[in-house]
Amino acid sequence: MSLKGKHTVSEIEGIRCTIVENGVSENRMNFIKDLLEFNKYEVKVAVDKKKVETDPNTYTVGVTDIVFNFVIALYQKRLKTKEGKIITPSYWEQWKGVDYYIPYYEVQK
Repeated sequence: MSLKGKHTVSEIEGIRCTIVENGVSENRMNFIKDLLEFNKYEVKVAVDKKKVETDPNTYTVGVTDIVFNFVIALYQKRLKTKEGKIITPSYWEQWKGVDYYIPYYEVQK
């Protein structure tokens, strides 16, 4: 999923959540869930209701913090890996063949 700043709130398991990603595979869902739980967010996952007939293995991932916006958190460098490194957009997108830890811009002094 691309890094779009749209903020969507919906219910998952009867709890209002900020939707992080819709229609993701099980591998992607586990990646996001582990990453956000490590960063101390309560994550809720549901089978994607819109795609259950065509592909029952798609999921919606959300967090219970309804003011959370993953794009803002990403670019404010508030998310970290288990190794303590800052998550970059390429790490979030799981791009292959890219050094995940090179920032997308350099701070000029």
